[in-house]
Amino acid sequence: MEEYKSLKIIEKSPNSGVCFLYLNRPSHLNALSGDFFTEFPKAISSLDQNPDVAVIILAGSGKHFCSGIDFQTLDNALKGSYAADCGRNVERLRRHIKFLQEAISALECCRKPVIAAVHGACIGGAIDIITACDIRFCSSDAFFSVKEVDLAITADLGTLQRLPSIVGFGNAMELALTGRRFTGSEAKDLGLVSQVFTCKQALEEGVKLVAEEIATKSPLAVIGTKAVLLKSRDLTVEQGLDYVATWNSGVLLSDDLKEAISAHSQKRKPKFAKL
Repeated sequence: MEEYKSLKIIEKSPNSGVCFLYLNRPSHLNALSGDFFTEFPKAISSLDQNPDVAVIILAGSGKHFCSGIDFQTLDNALKGSYAADCGRNVERLRRHIKFLQEAISALECCRKPVIAAVHGACIGGAIDIITACDIRFCSSDAFFSVKEVDLAITADLGTLQRLPSIVGFGNAMELALTGRRFTGSEAKDLGLVSQVFTCKQALEEGVKLVAEEIATKSPLAVIGTKAVLLKSRDLTVEQGLDYVATWNSGVLLSDDLKEAISAHSQKRKPKFAKL
């Protein structure tokens, strides 16, 4: 397995289909470094292509999930090698922002479900990350902030695009404009997280159980559900129905369906082939 500077991959329960991906710069509160933006899409892609992985849990090493983008990374993005022409400088910066965006969007491009397990700080760029995940849980010590406005930045890695569909437009506007800190309990009330656990250990154990449950299901049905839900955000109901009809016409008549029906009739747990 490839070694990373900013990440760590751990398979805590072999053969469960569940893999933990840790943001792994605990001495820097898991701030997002330049290495992260190169390594993260590679790590996500490798787990997506691994047939032994059905569900990915994204967590943070140390005391916090993630304190946002590293100031050094931000400073490097703004400095760069400036050309004499302003237009070329603008194009260089735009291209760099798109590069950073693609690293976060890798979570949605991943076919397999990614579950965020948040403890401690989840600030700025960390909100970009968790809003691109498929399910979110947190511990009672977690706190959140769409912090970019306090740094004189318009959040540009996905929060402003994804957060409104999760917590509602008005709530997203208020959180993004104030940059205020809010608790795990409020995050639950807003719908940002599905459940709040008492501590980090309970969080990881609880999320692992959820992930293992998902991993027992038909992988074709799981990746199809994720793909159709994500696609449907940008479609009308009629267009979404047409899309899922086309999707299922390609995969519905699979061995997974036969196995699910057979297992149900025989009152046993189904066994599905890996992707």
